[in-house]
Amino acid sequence: MAFKLSNSLKGATSGIARTIGEYDRRFRTTRRDKRERTPLDHKEINDLYYNVVTDFFEFGWGRSFHFAPRVPGESFKASLARHQHYLAHKLGLGPGMVVADLGCGVGGPLLEIARFTGARIVGVNSNAYQLEHARKYAEEAELTHLAEFMHCDFLDVDAPDGSFDAVFSIEATCHAPDKVSIYGEAFRLLKPGACFASYEWCMTDRYDPEDPLHRRIKADIELGGGILELDERRTVDEALVAVGFEVLETRDVTVPTGPSVPWYQPLVGSGISLATFRSSRIGRSITQVSLRLLEALRIAPKGSVRVSETLNICAVALVEAGRLGIFTPAYFIHARKPA
Repeated sequence: MAFKLSNSLKGATSGIARTIGEYDRRFRTTRRDKRERTPLDHKEINDLYYNVVTDFFEFGWGRSFHFAPRVPGESFKASLARHQHYLAHKLGLGPGMVVADLGCGVGGPLLEIARFTGARIVGVNSNAYQLEHARKYAEEAELTHLAEFMHCDFLDVDAPDGSFDAVFSIEATCHAPDKVSIYGEAFRLLKPGACFASYEWCMTDRYDPEDPLHRRIKADIELGGGILELDERRTVDEALVAVGFEVLETRDVTVPTGPSVPWYQPLVGSGISLATFRSSRIGRSITQVSLRLLEALRIAPKGSVRVSETLNICAVALVEAGRLGIFTPAYFIHARKPA
């Protein structure tokens, strides 16, 4: 495991200690600042965050940086693919369509959906380090004919109005400064009559902002997840209507309708498989010990332990939030731009 970890961090961006320190300072300062937050605040914090966490995510989770509902007997990898296929199916994606993926990460879901549907997908990402990975993975998968990437802010996509047959986002729009701005951009990019779908991180109706425990859990998810403000479900619903969408469906797809494995189970470790060991509580503890040793030996970049500690804060909080039912990583939205 230590060998795999050190190998994963070989491509890590230089200056991890400086970058994670700057991220922590900027995040906390912006949260305390009384002035109105700007899109630039969010963009700069997002960039600092993903410059240091991307390699850790790929090591511990894989190339699809998201959660998924899961049924007994289903593998972790299969649940992620099914989650992606469900979104593609709801949008009716197919050959000949041109689709935008807002906040595409390193392109794991994009490539899976392109392979599954035959649609040409344009991944939008403001983080250059992640796009390096995404382009490399597209070439390795021999899917460059279906995968294109744009280096720009997903609030200001370099494309004319009505450019896309569909737009989707998977657990990425939580990084926008507000839902109206990001949903408004999705609305602009769509052709009339076309649809937008997303899995949204948000607080559920069980969240009580007056409860100190709930507030602490929410704050830990935000710090460890690079999110300045997690919205509540009703804020998501209201924003869709505000920008002009016809809302077709909104629901928390993590709420079980039959036998199921909790979405946060890979972070716990109960009934873990080899595929999810590194993301489990025990796996994360071993990672921490390994990183301390690797840093001391100057094999892992200085600052790696601090990044791991930040991500572990988020992981613990996500499990607490999941057990209490106050948060969901998969509030599914499906909306149409009027013809």
